[in-house]
Amino acid sequence: MSDASAKKPSRIQKRNRRLILDAALEVFSRQGFRGATLDEIAAEAGLSKPNILYYFSGKEDIHVTLLSKLMETWLDPLVEMNADGDPATEILAYVQRKLDMARDLPRESRLFAGEILQGAPRIGPELTGHLKPLFDEKCALISDWVAQKRLPQLDPQHLIFSIWATTQHYADFETQVDVLLGDTQSTHAQASDHLQAMFGALLKQK
Repeated sequence: MSDASAKKPSRIQKRNRRLILDAALEVFSRQGFRGATLDEIAAEAGLSKPNILYYFSGKEDIHVTLLSKLMETWLDPLVEMNADGDPATEILAYVQRKLDMARDLPRESRLFAGEILQGAPRIGPELTGHLKPLFDEKCALISDWVAQKRLPQLDPQHLIFSIWATTQHYADFETQVDVLLGDTQSTHAQASDHLQAMFGALLKQK
């Protein structure tokens, strides 16, 4: 970025950065990092390639910016799991938050999935520095609930993996879901009912 952009950004500069990041999110979520080009991002944003390079040093700079902005949002649903709440209620609420995120942020979900499938070359430090401690904290919380006999015997780590797999499927495989279900307006409600029943049965004390 040029020296001029180091000053407080103008309204137009802020608008252009938003345009670029939104366009890049669309292109990256569709093409992946390797398949995306600056020309495609520029075309999607309605800006010239030199204009893109005024704000960002290149494709990787844009990609890292998007991923960094995404991480906090991505972790929020897990952060909200409350140690003082009812265990089953807290976990089922987490399932719902993750499913809502798949509905509301499908491009972000595919961006994150694409980065992980490549081995997390640009977001590795975020995974080890932010996701891992939070994951360990919530697994310890679920283990405590199990030890207190407030939950049945289950593996906290694989429970969370199962929640991720089943909820993020609706974003990462959105095209397949639409083909198989006919892109119905009720898909989210049906998925919610199913996942609440499925995980509710898993968490139910015998």
